[in-house]
Amino acid sequence: MALEERAGSRTSRPEIRLVRRGFTDPEQAVRLLAEPALHGLAADPVLIDALGATADPDLALRSLARLLEALDGTERATLRDTLTTSKPLRDRLLGVVGASAALGDHLARHPRDWHALVTFEQRDMHPGQAEFGRELAARVRSAAPAARADALRAAYRRCLLAIAARDLSGTTDLPQTSAELADLAGATLQTALDIAADEDQEAAADCRLAVIGMGKCGGRELNYISDVDVIFVAEPREGVEEQRATRAATRLAARTMRLCSDTTGEGTIWPVDANLRPEGRNGPLVRTLASHLAYYQRWAKTWEFQALLKARPVAGDAELGAAYSAATAPLVWQAAARENFVADVQQMRRRVVEAIPATEVGRQLKLGPGGLRDVEFAVQLLQLVHGRTDPGLRSGNTLEALAALSAGGYVGRADAASLDAAYRFLRSLEHRIQLHRLRRTHLVPTDPDDLRRLARSLAPLINGDTRADPVAALDREWKRHAVEVRRLHERLFYRPLLDAVAELPVGAAGLGHAGLTPEGARARLEALGYADPAAALRHLTALASGVSRKAAIQRTLLPVMLGWFADSADPDAGLLNFRLVSDALGRTPWYLRLLRDEGAAAERLARVLSAGRLAPDLLMRAPEAVAMLGDPQGLVPRGRAALEQEVLAAVGRAGTAGAGVAAARAVRRRELFRTSAADLLGRLDEDPALALDLAGEALTALNAATLQGALRACIAGWEAANGELPTRIAVIAMGRFGGHELGYGSDADVLLVHEPLLGMLDEDAARAAHAVCNELRTLLAAPSTEPPLVVDADLRPEGRQGPLVRTLASYAAYYRRWSHVWESQALLRAEPVAGDAELGERFRALIDPLRYPGAGVPERDLLEIRRIKARIESERLPRGADPTTHTKIGRGGLADVEWTVQLLQLRHGHAVPALRTTRTRAALAAAAAAGLIEAEDAAVLDTAWVLASRVRSAVMLVRGRAGDSFPGDARELSGVARYLGYGEGHSGELVDDYRRTTRRARAVVERLFYGP
Repeated sequence: MALEERAGSRTSRPEIRLVRRGFTDPEQAVRLLAEPALHGLAADPVLIDALGATADPDLALRSLARLLEALDGTERATLRDTLTTSKPLRDRLLGVVGASAALGDHLARHPRDWHALVTFEQRDMHPGQAEFGRELAARVRSAAPAARADALRAAYRRCLLAIAARDLSGTTDLPQTSAELADLAGATLQTALDIAADEDQEAAADCRLAVIGMGKCGGRELNYISDVDVIFVAEPREGVEEQRATRAATRLAARTMRLCSDTTGEGTIWPVDANLRPEGRNGPLVRTLASHLAYYQRWAKTWEFQALLKARPVAGDAELGAAYSAATAPLVWQAAARENFVADVQQMRRRVVEAIPATEVGRQLKLGPGGLRDVEFAVQLLQLVHGRTDPGLRSGNTLEALAALSAGGYVGRADAASLDAAYRFLRSLEHRIQLHRLRRTHLVPTDPDDLRRLARSLAPLINGDTRADPVAALDREWKRHAVEVRRLHERLFYRPLLDAVAELPVGAAGLGHAGLTPEGARARLEALGYADPAAALRHLTALASGVSRKAAIQRTLLPVMLGWFADSADPDAGLLNFRLVSDALGRTPWYLRLLRDEGAAAERLARVLSAGRLAPDLLMRAPEAVAMLGDPQGLVPRGRAALEQEVLAAVGRAGTAGAGVAAARAVRRRELFRTSAADLLGRLDEDPALALDLAGEALTALNAATLQGALRACIAGWEAANGELPTRIAVIAMGRFGGHELGYGSDADVLLVHEPLLGMLDEDAARAAHAVCNELRTLLAAPSTEPPLVVDADLRPEGRQGPLVRTLASYAAYYRRWSHVWESQALLRAEPVAGDAELGERFRALIDPLRYPGAGVPERDLLEIRRIKARIESERLPRGADPTTHTKIGRGGLADVEWTVQLLQLRHGHAVPALRTTRTRAALAAAAAAGLIEAEDAAVLDTAWVLASRVRSAVMLVRGRAGDSFPGDARELSGVARYLGYGEGHSGELVDDYRRTTRRARAVVERLFYGP
């Protein structure tokens, strides 16, 4: 309900009039207007309307009342008369006190400062550092020596009052306001340095000291309240030794900082921050020019050169400041040629984002997504890349640099205009937030009154009507600009690249002005992380050139997709793979529709194509599988029953064993892509451990269905040539296959068992079984466009020296007479998966007494297991492999955990039914539930096993070939880290975490497996 609707006996007509003009507390306003200092002003409708036009009429009236009360009679009358007769003063004064409670407080303490707002002579309209310096110096000189610090602070606020008045009344725009604030900062530093030199004349006589403005101060785009970043550089005066001069300069610099930053008296002007100096806070506060150069040439990081982009002398010895700029500027424009330049810049941006508290991300104007820092980083990166060859881009000011990038063709005109507008709005919002209390903040407030004041203050910058609901209008405008900044990030970098290669007339595709040369395009691609920019340009040319529908759609998509590729560990591979898929499917209508209409599908495709080699290699063999990326259910792995039904149907349509196995392998290849793509995109499960389990189940079901189909094909082929097969065959999964723990690079470990049909000769049955099983292995592993499935039967009795396939009776005889304890251990993960189901179950019944012995495991067998494990650790680790990072045999790796769990199964499986499982994690959980292992130890082992398994999967996904150690190649290691949830630049953190996790697991293994 509107306030005026509550009018009645308790609400007077003046109050209703005030409510209609924006007052939220009309009763207090009426009381204030009735006080002696304001008596009679309530009758002035012009003044009431002027108050109502401010950001916060209630605040404006309260501050005006305090100001008038603080003045003596004559001065008060002068101000009242001027208020009622001079519109310029009225608008400036009320605009300031209606937006800034802090400046209202200043006027209450220094009431005569209202004269700073009375007239604006021509020289006052756009004051520079010299004008501010004269104002500050005059007021400081008039104060007693002991009061100069407070005089400086008061004079600074008086100047700030005038800047805010020009800003809020619309006399100056955002760039001019920011420049004036930076000039005022420079003048303040100079005045503080003069005070310090006057207090320590001996130090001033020993050295020359220059103050270099950095950050927003250096770029002449300062906020109302911000740390002022500086670097101090000094040189000895003639005849003074360097060490003495440096000590003297340090005293002057330290005193200058205190004069600006102390919180006594009039309060802090702003903190002076010198942490951008060489070595940061750990380095000396002051260095000579030669010392600065020596550091930058030898030790400086990329971010330090990026910071130097805004360096500008602002105070102190002008000649020395100019020498510093001349010496350091060339170093800035060489930074883009440094190794890991882009990675360093992007990592710094990520560190900034990661440091934002989760509760503040949605309110951060500066550091959050779509915030000011996104614009600044993007502009600076383009400057550093192209400024090497184009001096016109070398501005420390963001908006000036953006305009230069647009004029030079490095950014499209429309994109630059949109980004300029977004930056101006976000900075204006930031300014208004800071003005209220003159506090350093970049957070949008949550208080409704604060939001209402901001919305009213920014009404001229908000599209649409703000009168009905100003807060909602402000929120819409802020979110619109934030989204625009995020969207333009991709266009900013990649649109000009397409203009440079698309071979279209300028503007033909609505891309704006194009001026990026091929050399500039290569430089930009290199800076964005493309290792082979020349090849990337060729791919872009092939994808974006021409006037076909395919090229037009790809020109629309590529700016976004190139950004997705650049965010990956291997942008080059992503772009190449996209070209290959598009070449294969570019004339296919459904593919073009998928790219055009399914934004999520395009992103999934980009992520998959740039995440590693396995999934793209699978896709390249049958690109039509990309269709599953457009279906929300298309990435859900299929179950064993559905897979087996499809495989057997495909095999049934084949005419030969080879064709049948090829059909089964084709289904396997497609489903491998489905599972790997889902895994890479995080679609299996949010919990990494559950995602690992689901991937293992999916791969196990897929390999089992493939074996079932291939076995059916090989049997049919044998029978076509020889008649009915004289035996039944079953396939028993072993190892990770039997444990439902397959990785993408795992072989299919199996035992093969057969049983002659009634009345058939054993010799005939054995020959037939061997022929079928041998062909099964050969056809599944044969060179083909489909990925091989290696069937490994080396765990059979007598190993490679024994027959490939045995009868059930032969297995029984062997295990009864010759079996070793390690074979019982291996059988813990045996599970029938293909072939004759009844025979498989009889094999399971045969081996259960061996793997779950009723009397447990004899001590001699325990010793033998431990001896074998120790031998494997010492002899099987590959030469040169790091035992702390080898996922299989290394410390705390898969073997450590699995052997420990299997020892518990051998010892207690007969008594604890839940231990009779082929799955490692399930057995470990059962052991903990039965009290055979402490819950904390079980958690340590489980965590290590999951991490080692995920690393092995990641290696296969990224490299396209199996591996048990972390990749040595930096890009591949980065891809592994990304799969495991570590951001770019955190590969080392992954390795450290792995070593820490497995070290803890090894300690548990030492206690539980090897004993005290």
